Amino acid sequence: MSTIAATTLATSQPRASTREWIAVLAGMIGAFMAILNIQITNASLLDIEGGIGTGVDNGAWISTSYLIGEIVVIPLTAYFSGVFSFRRYILVNSVLFPLFSIACAFAHDLGTMIVLRGLQGFAGGVLIPMAFTMVLTKLPKSQQPLGLAIFALSVTFAPAIGPTIGGYLTENYGWQTIFFINAVPSAIMVVALALTLDKQPMQLGLLREGDWAGIFTMAIGLSALQTVLEEGNKEDWFSSPFIVKLSIVAFVFLAAFIWIELTVKKPLVKLSLLRQRNFGIGVAVNVLVGVALFGSVYILPQYLGQVQRYNAEQIGNVLAWTGLPQLLLIPLVPMMMKRFDARYIGFLGISIFAISCFMNVMLSADTAGDQFWIPNIIRAIGQALVLTPITAITTAGIAAADAAAASGLTNMLRNLGGAVGTATLGTVLTKREQFHSNIIGQSITLGRDEVRNRLDQVTGYFMSHGVSDHAVATQKAVVALGQIVKRQALSMGFSDTFAVIGTVLAIAAIALLFAQKPRAGGGAGAH
Repeated sequence: MSTIAATTLATSQPRASTREWIAVLAGMIGAFMAILNIQITNASLLDIEGGIGTGVDNGAWISTSYLIGEIVVIPLTAYFSGVFSFRRYILVNSVLFPLFSIACAFAHDLGTMIVLRGLQGFAGGVLIPMAFTMVLTKLPKSQQPLGLAIFALSVTFAPAIGPTIGGYLTENYGWQTIFFINAVPSAIMVVALALTLDKQPMQLGLLREGDWAGIFTMAIGLSALQTVLEEGNKEDWFSSPFIVKLSIVAFVFLAAFIWIELTVKKPLVKLSLLRQRNFGIGVAVNVLVGVALFGSVYILPQYLGQVQRYNAEQIGNVLAWTGLPQLLLIPLVPMMMKRFDARYIGFLGISIFAISCFMNVMLSADTAGDQFWIPNIIRAIGQALVLTPITAITTAGIAAADAAAASGLTNMLRNLGGAVGTATLGTVLTKREQFHSNIIGQSITLGRDEVRNRLDQVTGYFMSHGVSDHAVATQKAVVALGQIVKRQALSMGFSDTFAVIGTVLAIAAIALLFAQKPRAGGGAGAH
């Protein structure tokens, strides 16, 4: 009797139509491309810097300007999609995104590239929360875990595979080509969305009711904060008057933004959602996972480029193994969630992710691409098990009416966590490299026999390879020894950054266990 009842219940549950699934999958293309473009330039920055004639210190702005655009626009998406209609807003941005992307390929100076990348991020940032919102509003609860798994694939697979695609295209066809790859997927997305989304009237009257004070303070505050994070390490943080002033701007405007959102009748960002236990915990875990997700994709290419002197394609090939296994594993997660508590699946995934980071804490100058194969596979397994259950836990108690607001807040804070994490890890790397260099340097003195013997060996090497002057050969030997010290200190600095990422993930894993068990079917919203 119970079997018959279960079968009847299963068949009576609403199912999304083919048209709705096409809309959701088209939205996922947009989310995937938008997130992919955060990281796609990472392995190719040196080539792009050379192409537009800017210094190494400024090249990071090519990624940062895009991220600023995304972080600012994500919380605005729920409001503007209500004003201009969901269909019209996503279609317009689906067209603008590839246009701004293609325009980046024709930039000839840093200023133009920064503006175009910022505009590309502003259009692409819209696509991420809108894809998430479609999962929560177009799919019934029974099918939301599958939709969330596809979204998770976008969020975790895209950053992992971005440098691989960017590196391959840069080495074989030139850096400009990485900005052309958005054209065809975007065209498919536009056609599919135009055919499947219902037309709705614009509500321009909402412009008068807009939380414009919140929009203004948020845009200024987040832009200032992101700039502080990007420039802080280079400017030695608060020893720079520029960073101090910008930090004050960020603090004042973000404090004003939070006060406005908590007191205004129709807030731009519904911060009150954070009072819900699962949403608050889920968002906090999302931020910590964002630190690790973006941080690991930032640190590993830096290590391979700086220590191992890998080119863009070689870096991409190493990172590919962080992404490819997720294609196989993430689709299996919804089935696991039907049998096991989502909290425990998320805990397991974050723990495995953390273990993969701790496997990289003993880096040396001999640790190259092959040594990252097993940690990267383990990282891929962990990441595959992370986002779907976390998202199900986060959205478990969210009403359909709050889906867009919850989506904007979750995605903005995860990306912001990534920005904070990347800046923090850059600082950790700099400080720890200096620390290790000083420690190693103290033990390398001419008073030690090992040091004198090593200098004699290297001097002999230079003299046997064309240097006739003994003093010149000795000077070259000293320089070579200094480079060895720097390389080893740099490797140890990178080891420390992986330890920080692993620790952040350990905190996230423990925090997730304090959430309440989500109801079977996961997700939020109603059909």
